[in-house]
Amino acid sequence: MTQTASGPEKDGSKVEAREIMDVRQAANYLGISPDTLYQYAQDRTLPAFRLGNRWRFRKLRLDEWMDRQSESKASEK
Repeated sequence: MTQTASGPEKDGSKVEAREIMDVRQAANYLGISPDTLYQYAQDRTLPAFRLGNRWRFRKLRLDEWMDRQSESKASEK
């Protein structure tokens, strides 16, 4: 289940929704297998946190991680 939270800012505009994804959702979003995602989470290769005994992923943090990965690959060329 995807959870979102948003609220008004001081100027009245909406704060960007914060999506929390489970393993299946995050794996689909990243285009990798859930097994690979588990390994990356356990190795701290990508940003994740545990809620109880289950891994959770913030979409915003995954987007930032992908941007960093993309920038580092571009600088290697």
